[in-house]
Amino acid sequence: MAYRWYFVRCQSGSEDSIRKQVELRLKMAGLSDVVPQVLVPFERVTDLKGGKKRVVNRKLYPGYLMLQADIEVDGDERSTRAQGVVRETPRVGDFLGGRGEPVPLAETEVTSILMRMSDTETNLQVNIGLQKGDMVKIKSGPFDGFDGTVDEIAPDKGTVKVVVTIFGRPTPVELKYWEVEPV
Repeated sequence: MAYRWYFVRCQSGSEDSIRKQVELRLKMAGLSDVVPQVLVPFERVTDLKGGKKRVVNRKLYPGYLMLQADIEVDGDERSTRAQGVVRETPRVGDFLGGRGEPVPLAETEVTSILMRMSDTETNLQVNIGLQKGDMVKIKSGPFDGFDGTVDEIAPDKGTVKVVVTIFGRPTPVELKYWEVEPV
């Protein structure tokens, strides 16, 4: 068996439930060995919403599932049945490829996606929700109550550099992302 990775279009926003449906239908059809893995590619990010810090999964490719499958264009009967089961699952579109034929992903693409997923498990990305030039209010620390402008954002460190005017002079201050809020 030569397992390759494929993308399948599906209804955006329902990827997780569709993944479970596809897995269940393949299991019921006895084709779990033809398609052993169905993934929703995601990365874990720390999000700040309403002053609360939380870790969320953000989909890398909304509206798509990744399947590891042993299906070929001129495949056997089980391969054709597995493709049919996936295509006939409600809210699933079709495989990515030309003229309805699934085109496998390159190994470098697969490695890149899987590495990105595993990297975010160990090194969380921080989704700060600010951009350079945004006006912010400092919520804590010695500059509590000051307003400033975002100059730099470092999501890997979870810091924001804000330019604050002190005694009429612009002064850059480095703060943690939870110490500021958009104005």
